[in-house]
Amino acid sequence: MRRCSRTGCTELAVATLTYVYADSTAVVGPLATQAEPHSYDLCNAHAHRLTAPRGWELVRFEGEFAPPQPSCDDLTALAEAVREAGRVDRPVEHPPTTGTGRRGHLRVLPTPTEK
Repeated sequence: MRRCSRTGCTELAVATLTYVYADSTAVVGPLATQAEPHSYDLCNAHAHRLTAPRGWELVRFEGEFAPPQPSCDDLTALAEAVREAGRVDRPVEHPPTTGTGRRGHLRVLPTPTEK
């Protein structure tokens, strides 16, 4: 799920804003299937309140913007991530158990030896 592109907004995106510079037109339509570098994802509130720059035309989708439904690709990616995490033969990194080493702000101390 993608989030609104507006700074500070954490709502889910339901619409996509694109610009057609040659025609001085801003277009707000249903959420694009993929995020594009020259488009902006917007939540419902921002999609309805958006205004175009002076001299530009704003074309807005008539109707309600619906939140995107999970696709088969989303479900497949989730299933693969769960399967990968549950693999028995997956390499697991263990912190060093002997000697002293630093991991971030924590320190690994050697196991005390019995005398």
